[in-house]
Amino acid sequence: MHTLPTPYYLIDKSALLRNLETIDYIREHSGAKVLLALKCFATWSVFDLMRRHMDGTTSSSLYEVKLGYQKFGGETHAYSVAFADHEIQEVVANCDKIIFNSINQLKRFAPFAQGKPMGLRLNPGVSCAGFDLADPARAYSRLGESDPERLLSIADLLDGVMIHNNCENNDFARFDSLLTQVEERYGALLQRLKWVSLGGGISFTAPDYPVDAFCQRLRRFAQAYGVQVYLEPGEAAVRHSTTLEVSVLDIGFNGKHLAVVDSSTEAHMLDLLIYRETAPLGDGAGEHEYMVCGKTCLAGDIFGEGRFAAPLQVGDRISIGDAAGYTMVKKNWFNGVHMPSIAVKEADGSVRVVREFSFDDYVNSLS
Repeated sequence: MHTLPTPYYLIDKSALLRNLETIDYIREHSGAKVLLALKCFATWSVFDLMRRHMDGTTSSSLYEVKLGYQKFGGETHAYSVAFADHEIQEVVANCDKIIFNSINQLKRFAPFAQGKPMGLRLNPGVSCAGFDLADPARAYSRLGESDPERLLSIADLLDGVMIHNNCENNDFARFDSLLTQVEERYGALLQRLKWVSLGGGISFTAPDYPVDAFCQRLRRFAQAYGVQVYLEPGEAAVRHSTTLEVSVLDIGFNGKHLAVVDSSTEAHMLDLLIYRETAPLGDGAGEHEYMVCGKTCLAGDIFGEGRFAAPLQVGDRISIGDAAGYTMVKKNWFNGVHMPSIAVKEADGSVRVVREFSFDDYVNSLS
């Protein structure tokens, strides 16, 4: 493994399987179907494993719809904040269900649905999002429809609804409370539907999450309204399955010990910057603490701080944790920094590189 040149994302199939086994348990004991949210993770080289434990994919664009249909299989749900006229026919051709963001879009494109089940995004106006940037219930939100009366007026056009109001929610009680509020406000609508997607962001693969209580709550909801429940995990499906492998290029000290590596948050783990978070680094117990920094010119290009058993030196390799969700789907060519390869560690411990990037890829991404 250490012969591979850094940087590279390393997907560990054995670690991925642990999440998928939890998903299998939830499918069996709750009756819910589970779709991979491609907006979070779309590295199709491991779909061969994931499709055996999930029911399909959900998407946010035409390209994601096509990727799910062509590379994953199973059920392919199509959603977009706004479909364009020129893409709607191709979207319909590649999906099993189509979900609209607004009543306007629903009415505009219903004639193109070709008899396929149609849904609408429901925005209950409450969520647990800790970041305003990611809060669908924020003021003036464009994400979904909220008014119960308006929704009931077009209920005959709907087969189901999609609700996204959990964001990194590892609190089952909070999930239960949010779902109860949905029931209280939209019960009359729910009774008229065939399926309800409760979206993603529910951290049911987190340590000590009460999976059995979660399954029981989903089953009660499904039975109360006679609906098929869908879940759309992204992060929960790939949690702790992937690292970003990097090498130390330089060492410095400026009030703190600094280690500059051959990667970048801006280019390769963008969510760290967007949400001002830090990545898991080091062993947590070593005596030597370093701020691990990216190599771009952005002053805030910092992965975080970690503790290491020995002083870091140029050439040392570091594993940066939680590098699956919202990383590879967001990687970019900022500063022209070399794009990490993508490698997969099989169950037998062997590692294979499934994608490498070059200067030509950088050039071809521009004009």
